[in-house]
Amino acid sequence: MDAGKEGLPLRIHCLVQPPNICRWLSPFFLTCSIYFLLWIPEDQPSWVSTLVKCLPNLCLAVFLWAVPPGGDYTRLLQAALVCSAMGDACLIWPGAFLPGMTAFAMAHVHYSWAFGFSPLRPGLLLLVFLAAVLCHSLLQPHLKPGMVLPVAAYELVLSVTLWRGLARGGSAGWGALLFAVSDAVLSWDNFAQPLPHGHLVTMSTYYAAQLLITLSALGSQGPKTD
Repeated sequence: MDAGKEGLPLRIHCLVQPPNICRWLSPFFLTCSIYFLLWIPEDQPSWVSTLVKCLPNLCLAVFLWAVPPGGDYTRLLQAALVCSAMGDACLIWPGAFLPGMTAFAMAHVHYSWAFGFSPLRPGLLLLVFLAAVLCHSLLQPHLKPGMVLPVAAYELVLSVTLWRGLARGGSAGWGALLFAVSDAVLSWDNFAQPLPHGHLVTMSTYYAAQLLITLSALGSQGPKTD
């Protein structure tokens, strides 16, 4: 096969990909804008507020279906985004906090699986573990007895996501870090004491985290497991 002809589809793909990325990301930015513009009060749960909160993550899942070449990494991120949307839906409704936490824990399991375990970076694991222990020790006095173990379990899976995201680097690392910041603010705001603009910080860092992790699929060939 002629080398020039063989390279032509790749050059065409590189030329058309950026507009496609912008086009398929526009629903995410639109739905995020709608969420922040409507800013439905948290004490007024409804199916409308549930849909508005879940749509950005679902748009990112569709983006992963439409733009990247696919593969295990992409499918794992899609599963994590769907689990996150389920968690968002649960947290809208009073009494569904534990199911919501479970859904987000499953999202972190998928993210960690996607990020892989190579390079291992044990020193980074130690730093993340120490930070998690410090955060839990500060939060635990404010938790009800029945919430101590579920919160600790969630912090564990979140810490694994942070460790593996930072080890992978790039937008996955920044996304995992922002996810941890979002959850830390949410936990302190809900369990300890209200923070100024706590909900705004939580949701803005949360959606930014999901976007950054999603964008990591564009240059990925799959989970790192070697």
